[in-house]
Amino acid sequence: MANNLMIFAQNLGFMTTEEQKNTTEENAINAESNENKDVTVEVNVNINKDNNEPSSENEAVETNEEEDSAEKKSWFEKLFQSNPSKVKEQIDELTAKNEELKDKYLRLYADFDNYKKRTAKEKMELFDTAGKDIVSAVLPTIDDFERANKALENSDDVAALKEGMQLVYLKLLKTLESKGVKAMESNGAEFNADLHEAITEIPAPSDAMKGKVIDTVEKGYYINEKILRYAKVVVGK
Repeated sequence: MANNLMIFAQNLGFMTTEEQKNTTEENAINAESNENKDVTVEVNVNINKDNNEPSSENEAVETNEEEDSAEKKSWFEKLFQSNPSKVKEQIDELTAKNEELKDKYLRLYADFDNYKKRTAKEKMELFDTAGKDIVSAVLPTIDDFERANKALENSDDVAALKEGMQLVYLKLLKTLESKGVKAMESNGAEFNADLHEAITEIPAPSDAMKGKVIDTVEKGYYINEKILRYAKVVVGK
């Protein structure tokens, strides 16, 4: 591990050529010393086994770890002492990079939180004003009905009043069709539980009308090809 750290320091340019040479010699001496220590540990283990005594292998491992830790600590101290300004520069650079990434994360989290709040608010507003467009389109037709009611009070011309009411009715249907609302044609059609709601059954006037819709009590409607209201019908039997 210490050798890897030294190679890393050499690549960064923290160690001079003379220091690299001294470090290589120290590594060779340490390696030879470690080999001797390993041989000594192995001999001690074998002796302990022969004498049925507890093994000291764990103690040797702990000793090696302590020596490695001390060696790494000493190496870092030498590295910092050899070029403290460059080490401090690297630390400051990494610290600044960490602060930059932290700031980006906090900003991104805040933006996402604001996005969630905004979309939730827009969703609630959409539910509250879902029928606003249709109601706004129907209001002019309501104005026509109000004018027709005033005309009923001051006119005795039934034909003209009837024609006026028919025009208002057609205008309302056209307005609804522009919003995707369409009436369902049920009379004479086969009874379909997915479209019709049977309120009663009556004897069919002919065999051909058995199981079919005889009369429509209340029209059904589609909106954008989906069922808006089921038709209430009378079915022949």
